[in-house]
Amino acid sequence: MSKLDVRDKLKEHPFNYQMTKSNKMMIFAQNKMIMTLGKKQALKLNAKLEVSDEFNQQLLLAKATGHYKHGNEKNK
Repeated sequence: MSKLDVRDKLKEHPFNYQMTKSNKMMIFAQNKMIMTLGKKQALKLNAKLEVSDEFNQQLLLAKATGHYKHGNEKNK
């Protein structure tokens, strides 16, 4: 997948997240929950998400769920 393909997919905003009252994070893709992060990981990721723009939020969520790994953006 080329770098442009990855960026285009992330522009579609496929990931959403929600923090629970117990400070866990639920991550959704296409309105289906795909992952739950524990308190420590969730708080750390949430701090980064709060100061990021929309594209970087999508990138962080994609990395957290394993949908984007370093090197995926290289042309094949």
